[in-house]
Amino acid sequence: MDDPETRFTRLYDENHRRVLAYALAHAEPHTAEDIAGETFLIAWRRLDEVRDPALPWLLAVARNLLHKQRDRGRRGRDLAERIRTLTTPRDLAAWDVAERVVERETALAAVAALPERDLEVLALVNWHGLDTRQAARVLGCSAPAFAVRLHRARKRLARALDAAGAGDEPVRASRSELPVAGEAAR
Repeated sequence: MDDPETRFTRLYDENHRRVLAYALAHAEPHTAEDIAGETFLIAWRRLDEVRDPALPWLLAVARNLLHKQRDRGRRGRDLAERIRTLTTPRDLAAWDVAERVVERETALAAVAALPERDLEVLALVNWHGLDTRQAARVLGCSAPAFAVRLHRARKRLARALDAAGAGDEPVRASRSELPVAGEAAR
């Protein structure tokens, strides 16, 4: 076994970017950097509690720090704005904007309609690439409970996509079309 300093250095090198990315998805950049730093300070103090893989434990710590710092309503609005910013094409000449506007607005409306708990469940799997067991550790629940939450979140997203597109041609998102990056078989 490595000495604590070597183990912590490896832990930091392997996970800092992903912890910071998680924090950036939920907070402003200066706050996210503070959250990431405090997460690794806690990891150093509680190094014996950190098991492999360390990322779920670190994300759970970051999540708890974020919850202490921010109110739920503000985070939901901030996340919707970040998604809107991220989905705006940088080079409008390369896009046929007329074809994309309805799809983009439908998707944004569907995401904005989801409760924050669904956004977090979907983000842990799709954005952060955690499998069911790892994501369950972040939320502090069992893997089967997380699998149920994920299933329900996907169903609500599909319904929200259908409802948001009801005025136009509906945008359908079947379970097979929803992204599942990093999800392991249950």
